[in-house]
Amino acid sequence: MKHRLSATVFAVFAALSSYGNAAMAASGSPSENFTPAQRAEVVQILRQALKEDPSILTDAIRSLREKAEQQKQDSALEAVKTHLHDLQTAPDYAVRGNPHGKITVVEFFDPRCSYCRAMMPEVDRFLARHPDVRLVEKVIPVLGSGSVLDSRAIFAASAQGKYDVMRQALMADTTKPTMERITELAKANGLDADRLKADMSSPATVALITTNLDQGRAINLDGTPTFIFGSAAVAPGALNEEQMEAFLEQAKKS
Repeated sequence: MKHRLSATVFAVFAALSSYGNAAMAASGSPSENFTPAQRAEVVQILRQALKEDPSILTDAIRSLREKAEQQKQDSALEAVKTHLHDLQTAPDYAVRGNPHGKITVVEFFDPRCSYCRAMMPEVDRFLARHPDVRLVEKVIPVLGSGSVLDSRAIFAASAQGKYDVMRQALMADTTKPTMERITELAKANGLDADRLKADMSSPATVALITTNLDQGRAINLDGTPTFIFGSAAVAPGALNEEQMEAFLEQAKKS
C-alpha cells in the first residue's frame, strides 16, 4: 500500500509540475524545472488539497490502478495473439465441447487449485449452453510438488485413454497427493496402476507439462484458473456465469 501511495503522490505531483511548466511557458516565463521554492509551494498546495478533500487521492489511486490493469490486459492480449495457434492447439483428449466449434476458449488450470476445482461445474454448464464452443485445457502445475504429481498422473493416464477420468478423480479428491493415493485412484477408475506409474516419468509426459508451462510463461500467466476467449479477452480468476457469457460475446464480436 505504501509503495502504491508514493507512486500516486508522485504521479499527481508530476502532473502538477507539467501543468505549471506549461503555464509558465505560455506566459513567457522559463519552461525549465521548477525552482526549489516553486516546488515547495506546489507540494504545499497538494498537501492542502488532499487534507481538504481526501477523495482526490482515492480517485488518483483508482485511476492509476485502472490504467495499470488496462496496460496489463493489452500486453496479455498482444502475447495471446502472437502465440494464438500454439495456445489453441492440444491433444484431442484435452479438447472438450465441440472439437470443431466456432469459438475456442483456452483454460489454464492447476489440478490442486481450489478455484480451478470450484470452476469445474461452471465450465460444464457453460459448455452445455454453448454447443459451438471448443474448450482447450492446459494443465499446469504451479502450486508445488503435489501439483506436479497430479499433473504427471493426468497426462500419463492419457496413454490408457483415461485422461479425463483421472483429471476428474484427482480434482475431486481432497486427500494429500501421494504416489500411493494416485495408485488407489488409478485402480478404482480402471487404470493399470503400474503402467500409469511408468508413464508418469516418460519423456512424453514431461514434454506435455513443459509445453503448457512454456505457453503460460509466454503470455505472462498471472495465476490459475485463467481463461482466454478467442483472441479477445484474457480472464484470470474464477468466473461466474454472467462473466463467462460476457467474455464469450466479446470473443464472438472480435
